[in-house]
Amino acid sequence: MAVVGSPDYREEPSTNVKFQTLLRLPGCSSPLSLLGTGYREKVFAIIGVKVYAAGLYVNQSILSTLDAWKGQSAQEIQDDSYLFAPLEKSLQIVLVRAVDGKTFWDALDDAISPRIKSPTPVDESALSTFRSIFLGRPLKKGTIMFLTWLDPTKMLVSVSSDGLPSAVDATIESMNVTMALFDVFFGSDPVSPSLKTSVSNGLATMLK
Repeated sequence: MAVVGSPDYREEPSTNVKFQTLLRLPGCSSPLSLLGTGYREKVFAIIGVKVYAAGLYVNQSILSTLDAWKGQSAQEIQDDSYLFAPLEKSLQIVLVRAVDGKTFWDALDDAISPRIKSPTPVDESALSTFRSIFLGRPLKKGTIMFLTWLDPTKMLVSVSSDGLPSAVDATIESMNVTMALFDVFFGSDPVSPSLKTSVSNGLATMLK
């Protein structure tokens, strides 16, 4: 996976995970820019435990695509984060603790499945493909994943326990599944509020 130029980094403050500000990812038409970062926390026996840091990258054409949103506040953007749903983008997830692959998938599936009211055979096939990436796979601390939406119907998934992924592990082709996953992170009840807030602030800054 090629990095564009000399990499600059931005640190997610709660986990100290560093994200490159510019990446070229497999399948994407051009380099993607880091828009915001956040973290996912799970509560075990009343204690909050950070599970992963996340950063959202978007196609650099975002400014021309969202021209009508110029001057909007971060809160207005946060209330309607679907405004950038059709854009080419990628979510980088970096685990800050080891987790079993099945445990990770079960948590993700528990968030995705309720968002798909009547799954079609296409949806079921996409979820099965998604599941197969994680089952039987130990995910050690530092594992990096990329969930890359090429468009609202197609998503590429890459996972690596040794640096940035260099290949695509699977292609998910189901609008219901890909948009449900988008909703998990950027809908009205996001699993990482810090990520959604950071992305909204990043968009508002770009669109001033």
